[in-house]
Amino acid sequence: MEAFLFSTGVVALAEMGDKTQLLALVLAARFRRPAPIALGILAATLANHALAAWAGAWVTGVLGPQTMRWILGASFLGMALWSLRPDRLEEGKAHDARFGVLATTLVSFFLVEMGDKTQVATVALAARYATIAPVVAGTTLGMLVANVPVVYLGERILRRVPAKAVQRVAAASFAVLGVLALLAQDR
Repeated sequence: MEAFLFSTGVVALAEMGDKTQLLALVLAARFRRPAPIALGILAATLANHALAAWAGAWVTGVLGPQTMRWILGASFLGMALWSLRPDRLEEGKAHDARFGVLATTLVSFFLVEMGDKTQVATVALAARYATIAPVVAGTTLGMLVANVPVVYLGERILRRVPAKAVQRVAAASFAVLGVLALLAQDR
């Protein structure tokens, strides 16, 4: 349960102001069909994060817990710095609606999530907990918690939540997690 809850919180926090959240806003504004967009986010995240979690669990088995503790700590500190840099969605992404709203969302989210900080967090969390299912369920829920309200409420939310404040809270949280991971004793 700890892996699920922690994964949910970390990814929901990391997703604030992220390019996939911007993508959710762009898709919502363009298509104005929130249900297929939310389903596309769910499917893309499950697929992407399942692959990332599998990689994280595999790496743990290969490198061992001591090495992974240092990698995990450094990863979280890196994500803290990365969180301070605002994401921008490149022009032209996710605007091809030939395949319908659901397929456009699924493909766009899957591709934009590649190498994203939430995908990196999923790898690190799977390595930390050495378990896939609760991490994928948690990271997927975190993505939905952060993105589905944007799909349904869009700009009304963005006008009231200062992006800089969210970025700073996310960065501080990742920094704390990184330090805690570096200071942790082997289990």
